[in-house]
Amino acid sequence: MLVIAALAGYLRKVGGGHRVAALYSGALLAVGASLIAAWLFAVFNSGEHSDIMEGIIIIIAAALMLYVSGWLMVKQDPRGWQDYLAHKADNALAQDTGWAVASLAFLAVFREGAETVLFINALATTEGGWSAGLFGGLLAATAGLVVLFYFINLIAQRIPLRPLFIITSAFLFAMGIKFIGEAVQEFQEQALISVTDVKGSNFLSTIGLNPSLEALSIQFLVILFALASYSIYQRNSRLARDAKAGQVAKG
Repeated sequence: MLVIAALAGYLRKVGGGHRVAALYSGALLAVGASLIAAWLFAVFNSGEHSDIMEGIIIIIAAALMLYVSGWLMVKQDPRGWQDYLAHKADNALAQDTGWAVASLAFLAVFREGAETVLFINALATTEGGWSAGLFGGLLAATAGLVVLFYFINLIAQRIPLRPLFIITSAFLFAMGIKFIGEAVQEFQEQALISVTDVKGSNFLSTIGLNPSLEALSIQFLVILFALASYSIYQRNSRLARDAKAGQVAKG
């Protein structure tokens, strides 16, 4: 919603207001495509139970959440966010067709829709099935998102994006790490990965983590990799800014 609302505001700002309808049309098509994808996923994934297949699906969901978490952390810099919007919108407007803008919105929304399909399936798998609480949460979230989208459009230019992006990024990262532990557990149940209990396993189980040395080690390595990747990105960005500032000073 933030991407679509911000793109709509940017299009109006640069004189592309006549493309906003195409932007919203692409977004609505992506919502419909996401619902169809969810139905197809439920149909083809409703056969014989397979721990290995569920483990693979949970890993894919975790990978997508970690990717989006990193994307949000990178874009929390206002300059990075504005550069992203300008690059995407300007490229679409340069083609001088509503299809380009609609495709931009469709891809932005459907990426999140596909992630949500995998996320909800993984959540249902790891929390005991498709319960009334899960459906209730989905319905409440849908109603909340409708209201939120209305207000985002009203105050799109005044939203404090940095804290919002950081909080959302942290939530997705935590869920991605948790899902990695759940995927390891699926493989452990099939004896594909060994199980070594650690001290405090009861506490770890209580907070929803896989209390095995194997799962915790993999999660720790993923966290280290994420921190290292973000540090390298920050260093490269700083060097790029310094180089750009040096060129401006020479000019």
